[in-house]
Amino acid sequence: MEEVSAAGVARTILDYLRRNPEAQDTLEGIVQWWLPEQQRNPPTATIKEALDKLVAAGLISEHKGQDGRVSYRVTR
Repeated sequence: MEEVSAAGVARTILDYLRRNPEAQDTLEGIVQWWLPEQQRNPPTATIKEALDKLVAAGLISEHKGQDGRVSYRVTR
């Protein structure tokens, strides 16, 4: 199986958000719902790296819930 890069995951996340601009989810939800099956098995660190890069670029934002879990959504 081909290794999935953080850049590839970031592109997939942005593509998902273009199609679903109201989407918001946790890291676990993103893996389950936003990524196609062939991208669901990269290390969690790779997916977190992609999310961190998108946050740093201002393309998505992090939101900490009352339960302490972090969710992500497109920056408005």
